[in-house]
Amino acid sequence: MKRKNLLYIFADQWRYHAVGCSHEDPVKTPNMDAFASESLVCDNAISTYPLCSPHRASLLTGKHPLNCNMWTNCKIGLKDVLMLFPQEKLISDVLYENGYDTSYVGKWHLDASELNFTKTPASGARNWDAYTPEGERRHHFSFWHSYGAMDDHLDPHYWEDSEKQIKPGKWSPEHETDVLLSHLDENRGDAPFCAFLSWNPPHPPYDLVPEKYLAMYPEGCQEFRPNVPEEMASDPAFRLKWRQYFAAVSGLDEQFGRIISYLKENGLYEDTLVILSADHGDCMGSHGLYGKNIWYEESVRIPLMMHGCGLKPGRSDTLLVSADHMPTILDLLGVGIPSSVEGLSHAGVLLGKTSEKVRSDCFLCMIPGMPDLVEKYERLGLNNRAFGWRGVRDERYTYVVDNGTEPGVAQKRYLYDNIADPYQMSPEILEKDDGRCVKYDGLLRKHLAENKDPFLL
Repeated sequence: MKRKNLLYIFADQWRYHAVGCSHEDPVKTPNMDAFASESLVCDNAISTYPLCSPHRASLLTGKHPLNCNMWTNCKIGLKDVLMLFPQEKLISDVLYENGYDTSYVGKWHLDASELNFTKTPASGARNWDAYTPEGERRHHFSFWHSYGAMDDHLDPHYWEDSEKQIKPGKWSPEHETDVLLSHLDENRGDAPFCAFLSWNPPHPPYDLVPEKYLAMYPEGCQEFRPNVPEEMASDPAFRLKWRQYFAAVSGLDEQFGRIISYLKENGLYEDTLVILSADHGDCMGSHGLYGKNIWYEESVRIPLMMHGCGLKPGRSDTLLVSADHMPTILDLLGVGIPSSVEGLSHAGVLLGKTSEKVRSDCFLCMIPGMPDLVEKYERLGLNNRAFGWRGVRDERYTYVVDNGTEPGVAQKRYLYDNIADPYQMSPEILEKDDGRCVKYDGLLRKHLAENKDPFLL
């Protein structure tokens, strides 16, 4: 019997709260909401290292980012070149070996920036960007229409099998959806397909969004979360960014609707495991912050909706983390899970075959990753990976130990009750000898040992 197809779609910097079916943010996503009504919605999906490259590496390898040396983004200026090495076993490698037609469209951000090696790449790559040539660094993705890291959403570029850039002159999610649908249409054969579609918006720059989507959010429509400071909520610049962020999400919703319509019209929907998710969230004003890199729910909690392979519509509160996506997917598809995988399969509980959840807690991690900070620590004879913050999140609490990003900063411990205080506005600041610290520090030490993490606890 032919195996089920896999279509994995994920957006960059899209938080769990920014989709209508989450009943959190005032965002317009009718197509995603309709899909959610037909799917299993995972309400406790966590990006355990809320940054692009680390989550992507974990998603594709089933390993914790630190265990595949992805401790920050692939970028320029670091002493050691950062990239996802060919020796890693990705879900694409596994499915290719099992006869799947494999494709990747959109943002990759797992290859070393070309500026680490030459000032004038023949590909024209700039900043953190990179052309990934055919071969082992593509990890058996046979069709490739991608780029490393660039944020020109309205004027994107891509590479396929040469260094010549492809410039479609179209909003990147719309173009990438065009490419995906064209590829699926032209390559429908006897083999099952594995397709990954990686949209960059709503990642900044927030203003690079088509006007028709921005018009859906006129000034004055904003409803801010209680943890957005009043001075920020009244700032015109922030209010505009808020509108632009949600406009981009509504634009993604339109593209997602095109994809689901295509699958249904071509008899592929019921034969495909369709997954919609993100790599991490965006605070978008919560706690006075933009972006990710922080332990707040708006940063670490991501959408995760799954349809197909026997999954029944509904909602699940199982704690599913970055490294769990790969083994869970392979298990649902009936494909063996490699021994290299560190994540856990949730297939049994998601299919309703067992009520016993596979995780009671998860590890949260962020290491100071900017080149100037790494150099500062090295000059002092310190390991920058011993700093930043680490945390444990379970189904109710988030516990964080923060060593700061500057040497000499006093260590702090925070405990958030995410049920009593869902907006995380009133953390308890704990002393190290508090019984709750003893409990959570024990869990942290276990996670640190598993990840060979030198964090100072």
